[in-house]
Amino acid sequence: MTTQNAGLAKKLGYKNVRAYLEGEPAWAGAGNPTYSLKSYVDKGNIVLIDLRTSEKAVNGRIKRAVSVPYDDLEDRMDDIPRNAPVILYSDSAEEAIDALDDLRSEGFKHVSLVEGNYSGWVHSGGTTVSGPIASTEISWVRILGPGEVSVADFKKATDGGDPNVFVIDSRTPDEVAQLGIFKNTVNISLDEIPNRMQEFPKDKTIYVHCSTGARAEMAYQELKKEGFKVKFLYLTISDPICDCEVVKL
Repeated sequence: MTTQNAGLAKKLGYKNVRAYLEGEPAWAGAGNPTYSLKSYVDKGNIVLIDLRTSEKAVNGRIKRAVSVPYDDLEDRMDDIPRNAPVILYSDSAEEAIDALDDLRSEGFKHVSLVEGNYSGWVHSGGTTVSGPIASTEISWVRILGPGEVSVADFKKATDGGDPNVFVIDSRTPDEVAQLGIFKNTVNISLDEIPNRMQEFPKDKTIYVHCSTGARAEMAYQELKKEGFKVKFLYLTISDPICDCEVVKL
């Protein structure tokens, strides 16, 4: 979506606009840290982890945070949902960065930091709590956003268990040729969708997916404007939770 946002900035009158085409995945893949907005830390559907010692967490911690001291993080990784957005903080920038790298190296794709760590949060006026920690259990349930389809419903459709659904793979033909395609799915790339809408059934619900969900959401918005009953899968399809059968072309 980088080029679209750059184009929008130009339409709004900005003159010196440049686009970082590789985007956040390449930035994170190069080992650079990412930071979450204060509002997302406060209200997002996340797993928030306090890496400081338990004693420090008892004295004061960000509301909703789970106490997982850095020394225990390796042993607790299996308790962290793989598809959850994970946000970390400590009282040491070095420790927070180390934890970020540890999780990324274990395959966690949505990991970020609280800017300024705990002291930065307090300085910004963020909500804190103190007192005994009742539980260190990590519990997280994916909350579907507007227009999203659940993995279970999507898998049922690709398995052929829902005849009232038409599934579109909005990746490019080259991606499909390289990686394969899900069963009961039609490959129509995002760029082709506006010109091929006459092929889509009006009497069925359309599910759209891509490789991560970004293009699928764009297709969803386009189809919704045209009156189709449509949902999109917001998930990296390489995630183990997305275990739909793949057919090689």
